[in-house]
Amino acid sequence: MNAFDQKLFDHGLTLTRATPTILQLNLGKLCNIACTHCHVNAGPHRKELITTEDLNRTLDWFETTDIPTLDLTGGTPEMHPDFRALVERVRNFDQPREVMTRLNATIIEEPGYEWIPEFHTKHKIICVASMPCYSPDNVNEQRGDNVFDRSITAFQKLNKLGYGIDPELRLNLVYNPNGAFLPPDQKELEATYKREMKEHFNIEFHDLYCITNMAIARYASYLKRNKQLDEYNQLLVENFNPASIDGLMCRDTISVDWMGRVFDCDFNQQLEMQLANGKPLDVWDIDLLKFEKMPIKTAAHCFGCTAGAGSSCGGSLT
Repeated sequence: MNAFDQKLFDHGLTLTRATPTILQLNLGKLCNIACTHCHVNAGPHRKELITTEDLNRTLDWFETTDIPTLDLTGGTPEMHPDFRALVERVRNFDQPREVMTRLNATIIEEPGYEWIPEFHTKHKIICVASMPCYSPDNVNEQRGDNVFDRSITAFQKLNKLGYGIDPELRLNLVYNPNGAFLPPDQKELEATYKREMKEHFNIEFHDLYCITNMAIARYASYLKRNKQLDEYNQLLVENFNPASIDGLMCRDTISVDWMGRVFDCDFNQQLEMQLANGKPLDVWDIDLLKFEKMPIKTAAHCFGCTAGAGSSCGGSLT
């Protein structure tokens, strides 16, 4: 029994699956920037991208399900050459689905990607965009030089088309701590963000998601270099919140990597903790009735999702 499972046992808790409501598909690790907190190790020189064949096999399976939301991640999802074709196909299913993109807003400012705001507006894609702070120094330190200014310009372009204002054009921002500490209260920080972004940049958005940094991959290396890794991991354990368990994303999300392999969450994916049902499990081979009975794979990093107010791809849990 690992340390996380022991903690669940000590609190009389069990972690079981619910009916899947989100298919989270990582299109690849290609990204135009390389953030220090990135648990995917994405960047401009990564070559990993899902093939057209595997993408079509995934969508063929997805169309047979009742899963309502497709959550596209990366890297930068829009950099995949099949991005527009896959969105158009999913939005034209007989049973249309919501499409969400983990938008790196700076991509809008890159040559060749000027199509993004209008395309996303046309298809009412939900945009979830990283914005670690409302001041430039913190953002640039975490995400790279000039990322703040380019993000602001991109958000202003989206606002002009109704994003962040029209309830059908959702623009949600993501806060990640710029250091080895837990996120603050989400509602209080959201109010501050909305005030500062409106007052200084005339930018509006719908919700703020506070997400705890996971001490794996690039962020673990960052903490180790700063001699904070052990201290940070202990912080997560000491702040375990049993009330976060019911809302964990591993319960109702199917996470799929750029090769079509199935995982319990995006973090397990990066740690190669692949699900298996007698053999490695690909998404197009999932039988949902059997899948819902499979145990969820856990490890010490799961304390990152259960610390403080809890953390998921949709922000705080409690």
